[in-house]
Amino acid sequence: MGLASGGIHSNGYSLVRKLFFDIKKFSPKKKIKELGCTIGEELLRPTRIYVKSVLKIIDSYTVKGIAHITGGGLTENLPRILPRKERLKFVIEKESWPVHNIFRLIQQMGNVTESEMFTTFNMGIGMVLIVKQSDARHIVRRLKRLGEDAFIIGKITKGNRSVKYI
Repeated sequence: MGLASGGIHSNGYSLVRKLFFDIKKFSPKKKIKELGCTIGEELLRPTRIYVKSVLKIIDSYTVKGIAHITGGGLTENLPRILPRKERLKFVIEKESWPVHNIFRLIQQMGNVTESEMFTTFNMGIGMVLIVKQSDARHIVRRLKRLGEDAFIIGKITKGNRSVKYI
């Protein structure tokens, strides 16, 4: 399951600065309609801290793995938490959570491929918890009560220590 990010967090800022300030020549004070704020406000949005919510989930449920989605996005961070000896992969349903407008804007304005977006940015998912399928819906409801936006974003299947997006 994925917990929503607040935006870019700390990933991909070199690309973002180059795109918005060097190529597009935006001022940090430029209002961006799609964002509902200035580009500066969006880029200064703080990273979400998940520790309190996640500790409460760990106290009540079995959590088999946790991945903080940092540099490398979902594509590089998720395989790191798989057991090395098991042939497994993640199957992620791209439409199972809302992607923040900042990511759509970066992709469109920068002509960035979807694959590169998922490798560079969190795409709206800041943390992933690996839980039993039978607990997933209960955990989503609990996380929502704790103030988190949480989504069942995929599953783990047999595979080659990778991430497949569907």
